Amino acid sequence: MVDEDEKTKVLRKAFQMFDQTKSGFIETHKIATILNTIGQLFDESELNSLISRNDPDKSGKVDFDSFCEIASHFLEEDDDDPTQELKEAFRLYDREGNGYITTGTLKEILAALDDNLNSRDLDGIIAEIDTDGSGTVDFDEFMEMMTGD
Repeated sequence: MVDEDEKTKVLRKAFQMFDQTKSGFIETHKIATILNTIGQLFDESELNSLISRNDPDKSGKVDFDSFCEIASHFLEEDDDDPTQELKEAFRLYDREGNGYITTGTLKEILAALDDNLNSRDLDGIIAEIDTDGSGTVDFDEFMEMMTGD
């Protein structure tokens, strides 16, 4: 079993990426995208019933605790370590198997994850991640972005 802190860190990082306005809430329709991003498989009807349970007033938003409640339901089903799941997600985008993705690809991923990000936001995120200015993001840089380690 993955220690709780590591899992919570991954979830917090994912939550923060989607909570652009720092409101403390994310839209429930983005949860499926987040689970996909961290390479987590889930059952859609199960996800929808968990969302309903955690958003009883149908606001379309959940706070971090509710998000964790929903996401960890799927994370607990397999005892893989989150690094493995992130590797899978990374591999999806590293189609040539070069061990890195371009910052352009990463920009597309981030833009797809959150349509509220403008070009300046994306450039800021990329600059933070691509610390060596190489124009590529290797797995370690990607991991750091996703886990905040």
